[in-house]
Parts: sequence; structure tokens; C-alpha cells
Amino acid sequence: MIDDSKPIFMQIAELIESDIVSGVLAEESQVPSTNEFAAFYRINPATAAKGVNRLVENGLLYKKRGIGMFVAQGARHQLLEARRHQFHEQYIRPLTAEASKLGIGTQELITMIQTSAHTDVNGQGSVIND
Repeated sequence: MIDDSKPIFMQIAELIESDIVSGVLAEESQVPSTNEFAAFYRINPATAAKGVNRLVENGLLYKKRGIGMFVAQGARHQLLEARRHQFHEQYIRPLTAEASKLGIGTQELITMIQTSAHTDVNGQGSVIND
């Protein structure tokens, strides 16, 4: 899971964020310790701590003295909002810009998206639940 594509501490933070978004880590649940991350990913505990502290700074995690780190109330909602915004900027804006260049109107684009959303790459079944 950890690779050279970006700093390791950022990857640790992103792994925790993904677990929060997916529900693996529920609000008020305890997050693995920095030593556990360090042992599992074979990294320096200080690097793991830097990733965890980044999430504390963003209000996604909080520390219970002597117990460990926990997922903050509202963390999942905060992350979903941020990811929706990122999704819009990274995918929707370029999509609509390209559609405009190709003369694809709004309704045609909506139809294309609906068709794609209900068909997987093999032309089978529904991909997105409405």
C-alpha cells in the first residue's frame, strides 16, 4: 500500500481518511497507534505520527491522553464534503468543458452519464445505486 508516489506521512493520513469515509473507522472509534502503523508498514514511528498529527490539525482525529487517538465527531461528513468538492474539480469541470468543446448538450451528457452509471465495464449490471 505504501509506495514512492508521495510522502509516506501523507499516505498514512490518506489511509486513515479512507477508512473513515468507508466506515471502517467510525466516529469516536480508536485509531491504530503510530507504533502499530510503523510496525505494519515498516516505517519510522515519527513518520506515522506526522501523518496522524496532520489529521489532528484538520480536526479529524483527537487525542485522549494516555489512551490514544480517536475519530472526531463529524469527521466522515467533513471528509465527504472535501472529497465531493475534489471530485467536482478533478472530474466534473473537465468533463463539462470537454463536452462543451464537442458540442454535447446538457441533456445528452446526463443521458451518457446515466447509461455509464448503470453499466459496468463489461456491459453488465448496475454500477451505481440510485
